[in-house]
Amino acid sequence: MATNYREMSAAELLALEPPGWGGALLDGLAISLQVAVLGYLIGILIGLGGAVLKRSGGPITRDLMGLYTTLVRAIPELVLILLAYFAMPELINQMLSGFGFERIEINGFVAGVVVIGFVQGAYATEVLRGAMGAVPVGHIEAAQSFGMHPLRIFARITVPEMLPSALPGLSNLWLIATKDTALLAVVGFTELTLAARQAAGATKQYFLFLLAAGALYLIITLLSGWIFRLIENRVNRGAHHV
Repeated sequence: MATNYREMSAAELLALEPPGWGGALLDGLAISLQVAVLGYLIGILIGLGGAVLKRSGGPITRDLMGLYTTLVRAIPELVLILLAYFAMPELINQMLSGFGFERIEINGFVAGVVVIGFVQGAYATEVLRGAMGAVPVGHIEAAQSFGMHPLRIFARITVPEMLPSALPGLSNLWLIATKDTALLAVVGFTELTLAARQAAGATKQYFLFLLAAGALYLIITLLSGWIFRLIENRVNRGAHHV
């Protein structure tokens, strides 16, 4: 028997149990956050490496990193997602076939994580490069004079001292990552936006479900802002005590 959604109230339509669609929206939100977190962490790792190479690498390395950051920031994320989902698997499979290996499948989750990490890495490179420039050179030189290993200097001095300058930019990048997950709907990956569209299409309650999706994104934004403010206050308090 078909469900008559027109006779259901907004609370019933948003209920967590079927025939309500609230559970589907929360499942989509959970998947969106998984993609965003993984992509964001990968982006920070790329950004750290890219920032170090841009500041300390040779001319060729700096030029390559500059090309990477320029291209990624110039190409829309949607185009990159389509490339990762459709073009990249075909290219990889052609190479694998040439070596006698089996074809692989790249799903929307993997494509999303790869693209968000790749894009976040370009922006994080610039954010972290600028933050590293705020670390007093004298602190680095003092550590070197004591014979500290470069990796130890980076972990014990550079990273803690650059955090106050880097956190505002990293906070913005996290919010961008959460919103970029909505672009995965174009390749049929069921994250929050596509879940809301599916619910809206089934019930014809477009305003209700798109508004609900927007409200969930807003909640994530507010919670993220609060968490990053706590982190910034703690980091800044620690920096003032140094």
